[in-house]
Amino acid sequence: MREDNPKRLENINANLVFMSELVGTAIATATTALLTDDLSLAEQVISNDDAVDQLNSEVEVLCFRVAALDAPMATDLRMVMGGIRMATSLERMGDLAVHIAKQVRLRYPNPSIPADLQSTFQEMGDAASKIVAEAGRVIQSRDTTLADKMKQYDDTLDRLHRDLFTAVLSDSWSHGVEAAIDVTLLSRFYERFGDHAVSLARRVIYIVTGEPYANN
Repeated sequence: MREDNPKRLENINANLVFMSELVGTAIATATTALLTDDLSLAEQVISNDDAVDQLNSEVEVLCFRVAALDAPMATDLRMVMGGIRMATSLERMGDLAVHIAKQVRLRYPNPSIPADLQSTFQEMGDAASKIVAEAGRVIQSRDTTLADKMKQYDDTLDRLHRDLFTAVLSDSWSHGVEAAIDVTLLSRFYERFGDHAVSLARRVIYIVTGEPYANN
């Protein structure tokens, strides 16, 4: 194995951590834009997504380079193969933040969500920010015990998604069809964001322990 292999593996991990930080900023900013109907913040999220996409490409190139030149084994091999998947998950999380921002742009200058649901989406945004922050810590430290904390945030996002879906379908819904569609889509974006974060933790567990990755 080449002597510079550890450095390349460190670069893969560092890029993944940096991606998680960028995605964390994106989801927090997108949530603020959603709650305040701030078009400039929404445009910022959309334009900044290029940096996440670029890092995704860089991680992929680094992983293939290590696989081709260094013949990694055991944990290193799992890191190389898992790194590509983790970068893809982070890139998709960035895309979900962009979807939220684009919804703000679509409805501007009108609000994207009814006023009575602002607190629910604030809670979703907080949970999403926390879960991606934990994902970054898991990637950086490889501390698999943090996965349980991430599951709690994911459960919160799932619960809020169900609550919003129930609200939209209830007889008391008074905001019309367009608002119902918007709320359902936005809620789904946050719910999927949490799912991707949990998959990151599961892949880190696989890298550390070698236990097969479960997609459930």
